[in-house]
Amino acid sequence: MNIIVCIKQVPNTSEVKINPETKTLIRDGVESIINPDDKNALEAALELKDKTGAYVTVLSMGPMQAKDALLEALAMGADKAYLISDRKFGGSDTWATATILAAAIEKIGKFDLIICGRQAIDGDTAQVGPEIAEFLDIPQVTYAKKLELDGGKIRVKRFCEAKDYEFEVGLPALVTAIKELNTVRYPCVKGIFKVYNNEEDMIEVLTFDDIVVDASQIGIKGSPTNVH
Repeated sequence: MNIIVCIKQVPNTSEVKINPETKTLIRDGVESIINPDDKNALEAALELKDKTGAYVTVLSMGPMQAKDALLEALAMGADKAYLISDRKFGGSDTWATATILAAAIEKIGKFDLIICGRQAIDGDTAQVGPEIAEFLDIPQVTYAKKLELDGGKIRVKRFCEAKDYEFEVGLPALVTAIKELNTVRYPCVKGIFKVYNNEEDMIEVLTFDDIVVDASQIGIKGSPTNVH
């Protein structure tokens, strides 16, 4: 079984500041972390790996400093990581970001399950995961608080304010995770040692030239939404 987990490196602060000229986040001088919901997504994948021997690939789009988030994910137990990084991707909104990530997933190849965090703390849109599913034309279940594998299907308990709903979905599919799904593990010493001694082999960087994507659909110019 091949599982892809999408993670994002986000500022570890509640006071996010916007560059008044570019309308993008100011990240200089701000500590960065793996987005909390994305950690729950990663933990869900690692739990399936523990049970079934699944191969877990972690994917992130961002500047080169996002390698730190991927290294942490690898130290937690992921098998392979890809960083999607190119100046042409800068300023992408959720639509453009999902376009890029979907193209990167197609480049990586066969997958059975994609798990994303519900939303990122720096944007709070909860749009990227569902948009990836639409671009890849696969079923999706969002706000998962319980996830089980049943042969070629997954069973998901989806959180809603009124009551929870249970879905059975055929694979391949995409699920977005919330914090109630699990308790996130810490990287182990063995994992940390392995990753930081094999960084070059475990993280592959993909640029604009490595994926098939329409340049008019990415970056600031390709983004239908922007910040005012």
